[in-house]
Amino acid sequence: MKIAIGCDHAALEAKNEIVNYLQLMGHDLLDEGTNSLDSVDYPDYAADVSRKVQSGMADRGILICGTGIGMSIAANRFKGIRAALCYTEELAELSRLHNNSNILCFGARTQSVESMKKITSVWLATQWEGGRHGRRLDKIEINSRGQHVQ
Repeated sequence: MKIAIGCDHAALEAKNEIVNYLQLMGHDLLDEGTNSLDSVDYPDYAADVSRKVQSGMADRGILICGTGIGMSIAANRFKGIRAALCYTEELAELSRLHNNSNILCFGARTQSVESMKKITSVWLATQWEGGRHGRRLDKIEINSRGQHVQ
């Protein structure tokens, strides 16, 4: 699988460890940075990864900042992106089964790299259920265009 990954300065070490982990698993990585501890703006990296997933250049994405909150908010501004901030394996599984999440977000200051690895493995292995969940995702897309859905 081709995975785009990005982080801000608060999550550089965690990102590098996740990159190594994913490469050992045989995935192709698009490392969108940052690659420095200098202060950067997380929305820039969320945009880079989101655009890679939007365009199909990446199958899925991973974003890491201090808490994961900023990255998930920024990524979800992009059409077709369903970014999920996951702190447990169960949340990662459900985000795929029910929401077809295509970007996984983490908080480097709020969870361990080991937990990120476990959560990532579950997220990558879980397929979307479809069915009734497709109808619900369609409503999210329609609502994002400013149209009313009953």
